[in-house]
Amino acid sequence: MRLSFGTSGLLAASALACIMLAGPSLAFEPENPECIAPANPGGGWDFTCRQVGKTLQDLGLVPGTVQVTNIAGGGGGVAFAEVVNKRNADNDLIVAASSATSTRLAQGAFPGNTMDQVRWVASVGADYGIIAVAADSEIETLPQLMDQIKADPRSVSISGGSAVGGWDHLKVLIAAQAAGIEDVRTIKYVAFDGGGEAVTQLLAGSVQAFTGDASEAKGFVDSGDIKVIAVLAPERLEGDFASFPTAVEQGLEVIGANWRGFYAPGGMSDEAYNYWVDAVGQVYSSEEWKEIMAQNGLAPLDLQGDEFQAFVAESVARIENLSREIGLIQ
Repeated sequence: MRLSFGTSGLLAASALACIMLAGPSLAFEPENPECIAPANPGGGWDFTCRQVGKTLQDLGLVPGTVQVTNIAGGGGGVAFAEVVNKRNADNDLIVAASSATSTRLAQGAFPGNTMDQVRWVASVGADYGIIAVAADSEIETLPQLMDQIKADPRSVSISGGSAVGGWDHLKVLIAAQAAGIEDVRTIKYVAFDGGGEAVTQLLAGSVQAFTGDASEAKGFVDSGDIKVIAVLAPERLEGDFASFPTAVEQGLEVIGANWRGFYAPGGMSDEAYNYWVDAVGQVYSSEEWKEIMAQNGLAPLDLQGDEFQAFVAESVARIENLSREIGLIQ
């Protein structure tokens, strides 16, 4: 194509140059980036918000700092309703999510809410489930715990950071099925708002065991408060988690991986959504995040945008079928 620059041509070229120069400034950037952790401090959602938020800041992907807001209640339902009903068009907001989120959605536990009311941003890894007891407990293995439940179901209560019927609860029921417990409804599960509170109740002696995820348990293991009797992974994890025995090596075929990621308000603009998809994707690809994953027992799960949306939809469908099989929903 031939370019000719007369007076009018120069004016046009100048205008085009101005538009091109102005282009980058028109790209979306959050003014007050915020991450909602749908539970009290100390659990997996809180971990996800704070660690990803810090990495976003360290990599210079957000202006300033990422504010973390804890909104506990309803196994994540209070936060979900807040986003859908009050902050549907908030472009500065992302919300920590996990298998617990898809579990509650699959079971219709967020009244009037569905996964299609929000936009699913990206995953940042998968967190294998664990079952633990207090450090001074006489129980040393998962079969020992299950045998005690078989002998006297009322003698064992198990705490978790998700609501009844949530992912933490399901992990215990799957383990019980693998151990030959026919009526899993006899399992005493006590729900708390977040893993931190659930471990506190274990240490207080209110319950006899705890179910959660490797990342949220590590700090309590390091402090000497709890001991992990089973990690629900196909083989032992690496690094600091290599000492955790798997359920599989103890003769129980139980695999339970809790994905971790984010959703955003359903009314978020495409520009903002693409920004967050890209930003979280850059976090996942960074050396900083690889180190955090290694330190906290996170396994790889690299999904963004449409791929993550499809993954969550499949997860919801799978958990709905499982919940029907064990009688949690009709």
